[in-house]
Amino acid sequence: MPEMPEVEALRAFLSHHLVGRTLVRADLAAFAALKTFETPLSALHGLEVTRVERHGKFVCIDVDGTWLAFHLARAGWLTWHDPVPATVVRPGKGPIALRVAFEGDDGPIGFTLTEAGTQKHLAIYVTPDLQTIPGIARLGPDPLADDFDRDAFAAVLAAHARTQLKGLLKDQSVLAGIGNAYSDEILQAARLSPFKLAGSLTDDEVTALYDAVRGELTEAIDRAVGGRPADLKDGKRTHLRVHGKKGEPCSTCGTPIAEVSFADSFLNYCPGCQTGGKLLADRRLSKLLK
Repeated sequence: MPEMPEVEALRAFLSHHLVGRTLVRADLAAFAALKTFETPLSALHGLEVTRVERHGKFVCIDVDGTWLAFHLARAGWLTWHDPVPATVVRPGKGPIALRVAFEGDDGPIGFTLTEAGTQKHLAIYVTPDLQTIPGIARLGPDPLADDFDRDAFAAVLAAHARTQLKGLLKDQSVLAGIGNAYSDEILQAARLSPFKLAGSLTDDEVTALYDAVRGELTEAIDRAVGGRPADLKDGKRTHLRVHGKKGEPCSTCGTPIAEVSFADSFLNYCPGCQTGGKLLADRRLSKLLK
């Protein structure tokens, strides 16, 4: 799933390539992906892109006062075209959800949104007001915002004192933009168990977690921004230390990375760095094995 660093890189890429360009065509292939109906996609035709923003994991393109926003969900992605393929986008069961073309210097340029797998959760919105999108309206603070200091972070932890750290970091209504992979990286950097309760942290642990959140996300964004969309997935995997590394030695202490599996996801952690050498129980127990 694309998380804040990859989505911010997509935002920067699209901003560089699309601001000032006129949208000439938007072809929807997956009708279920479009979640708004009052403003049709055709209303964007002939209008100019004025800015591109990121809100959590949403990419939001301002097309002369109307927003074209999308969330790539777990298996979605954006493919950039220069030029846009001449083939016609047709509704069907394939991976294509939407193709958007813009006026280019030597023909149309643009992107295609695709989603792999049978479970389709990619979401597209056309709206004059981003706050009408439920997923944006409920977003918590952006952890990299200038005014999100250590005290603001401590207040978030205190408000969710009975929540395990892994779940807290992933909850978009608590903190915007962090997902499964970077929450694993953050917790390893802070040397904290994913099952530790937010309200049980010492002052030093709150500071360590705050620094890890800001540091891990900032470094990942710095690596990702400037890259092309096609390179972002591999770039992310290359730099992950913990997530997806089950059985590999921890780069910090050498302990083999462990895993806890859930019904539809998993988490990774380093027992040496994060749990005093003990293995975490499965999801039903959610506590350290004796």
